[in-house]
Amino acid sequence: MPGPLTVWVEMRVRLRKKHPCGSDVWTVTRTGADIGLVCDGCGRRIMLDREEFERRVREVISSAPEAGSA
Repeated sequence: MPGPLTVWVEMRVRLRKKHPCGSDVWTVTRTGADIGLVCDGCGRRIMLDREEFERRVREVISSAPEAGSA
């Protein structure tokens, strides 16, 4: 079984199910025991516990923060 997924703020992920607005791409806004996400389609904010988040992630679109952003 692989280790835990490394999660960064501003990381973009594609989840397994589409949101009712039609988008399946989300941006991480908070990390820790719970992961805060914002839908890229409609701006809806949700919180998932880390275990649920890791189960729902299908693909990491952008993972590491860019070198110039601080």
